[in-house]
Amino acid sequence: MAEPLFLQSVMQEKIWGGQRLKTEFGYEIPSPTTGEYWAISAHPNGVSIVANGPHKGKALDQLYAERRDLFGNSQSPVFPLLTKILDADDWLSVQVHPGDAYGLEHEGELGKTECWYVIAAEEGAEIIYGHAAQSREELAQMIEKGEWDALLTHVPVKAGDFFFVPSGTMHAIGKGIMILETQQSSDTTYRVYDFDRKDDTGNLRELHIQQSIDVMTIGEPANSHPDTVELVDASLTTYVSNEFFTVYKWAIHGELSMKKQADYYLLSVLDGQGELELDGQTYPLKKGDHFILPSDCQDWTFRGHLEMIVSHP
Repeated sequence: MAEPLFLQSVMQEKIWGGQRLKTEFGYEIPSPTTGEYWAISAHPNGVSIVANGPHKGKALDQLYAERRDLFGNSQSPVFPLLTKILDADDWLSVQVHPGDAYGLEHEGELGKTECWYVIAAEEGAEIIYGHAAQSREELAQMIEKGEWDALLTHVPVKAGDFFFVPSGTMHAIGKGIMILETQQSSDTTYRVYDFDRKDDTGNLRELHIQQSIDVMTIGEPANSHPDTVELVDASLTTYVSNEFFTVYKWAIHGELSMKKQADYYLLSVLDGQGELELDGQTYPLKKGDHFILPSDCQDWTFRGHLEMIVSHP
């Protein structure tokens, strides 16, 4: 019998983290500076555990290694995607991620193309998304001189916004923003600028200037163009579809029956409650749940009021 894989996952404390993973989603957090919940992850720095069914207690990386049939018989050597929720109680560092070739050569893991769905944002919140340098030489000069006001592109954000952040994009998430991030399964980040902050031991955090210059894209970031289909009981938006992932928002207000269109799906319930009916079984869904519909799930029905971010490779 086909079943969803509900997951229990790992919290990550960060210098910029806060408490909204607890206040907004009811998660248990390890400290008042909890920055990330790696909600669906098989990355060695934070592996999800299956919470239900015949695979209960099994780590997602182990399940992926042993049962590729549940994941479309994927040829990827590692589970390819990672879903996070981030709570930015302060600015993240200004950073950039490498592409696959540079990441594999220099870090021994995939590069990191990612995208963000803004769950919540305080009034006046903004991100850094791109830069003003017209060449790699100008980029290096502006970084060396610390011309951050001239270099960095600030963009205001609000709840419901979506940003595609390909590898090579200069970026930073600003204070007062909570996002759901869909990304390649990688933990490689090159810091360009960290606002001269010190960690809890009084030291400046490491920067990666040369690597950042090596991998940075010159020119405007390639943001996505969402496409929405309105149904009687649902609104289905496709945010981005590329060689790494396809990401949707499924907003359901009633009942919606669906058939499998991809090998498997990663789903995160961001608001509401309802249920999933699959192979004659019913599974309750609530805000903060994260689960996978593996390859043996052929069709299913959602009922209730649910807002979900959904992805697949």
